[in-house]
Amino acid sequence: MLSRLYGVLVPFFVSFLLAYILAPVVNFMQHKCRVKNRVLSVVVTLLLVIGLLTALIAMLAPVVGRQVKAAGEGIETYVMNFDADRYLSPEAQERIQTWAENLNMEEVLSYPEVRDAVKTLIPKITSWISGGLSWLAELVVVFIGLLYLIFLLIDFPNIKANWSNYVPQRIRPHAITLMHDIGHNMNAYFRGQAIVATIVGVLFAVGFTVIGMPMGIAMGLIIGVLNLVPYMQALGIPPCIILCLVQSAQTGRPVWVTLLCMALVFIVVQTIQDVVLTPKIMGKVTGMSPATILLSLSIWGALFGVIGMIIALPLTTLGISYYKHYILKQPNSQPA
Repeated sequence: MLSRLYGVLVPFFVSFLLAYILAPVVNFMQHKCRVKNRVLSVVVTLLLVIGLLTALIAMLAPVVGRQVKAAGEGIETYVMNFDADRYLSPEAQERIQTWAENLNMEEVLSYPEVRDAVKTLIPKITSWISGGLSWLAELVVVFIGLLYLIFLLIDFPNIKANWSNYVPQRIRPHAITLMHDIGHNMNAYFRGQAIVATIVGVLFAVGFTVIGMPMGIAMGLIIGVLNLVPYMQALGIPPCIILCLVQSAQTGRPVWVTLLCMALVFIVVQTIQDVVLTPKIMGKVTGMSPATILLSLSIWGALFGVIGMIIALPLTTLGISYYKHYILKQPNSQPA
């Protein structure tokens, strides 16, 4: 049933997570800034968040736009001035040319493996095209998610105060304690991870700009966002390699030099994150080894996808804490 309802539940859970993060801001607006109406507080908070994001985009858009344009021109120049002699020996080029001239497409298509691959690929291409045309459905999902967010923010105090009434009386005290501990762990984890991701994004943006990588600021910020989920910054390596090839074509520097510079940026920033940022900022929030963190992300990601990877570490930390306290009876492992 969860698999069948995945597309419906994901917008709700994303909206609930955003409501959980923005609820303190709405409470601040309502009680500290004396915006008495809860609905008005929600509207003011959303407008404030949208305004801050718009201002940030407006500040970064010109710089990122120039870098994207320069990257596009570099790719075009690279394609037009591609020199095969830099990458392939004359013998290899001759063999490729001979193979292309003697290639018989009818004979290739007659192979059963090729026919099966084409039969498998055509439905996927059709699916990709239909998926690309489903932008209207995506807009509907975003709109529904926004409605979820508004309603959840309006009702959040009632949800927080009355959720325990739906729990059976005999387990209610344990459920209240459990939810309090989950909330404490998630608050501490998200705060720390957001700070680490922001600093890492800035460091990558500075490093890529220093080495002259096209779209350096944009890529740094993207990797910072990916870093909200531990180890997800590795997804930024393939596009960085492509940008290094573009930089090599633009500047004439050897490809291995640009790739080495990119690798040094990743190594330096990752070392700063692992040695300085994570121990200092995250502190004892998780208390897990890197192997345990990776295993936790793999298990929760396999069970619940991206949502599972987001909640993996705080829930695993809480589970380990409860196991030590209630199963192993360790006195110093009381859940937070």
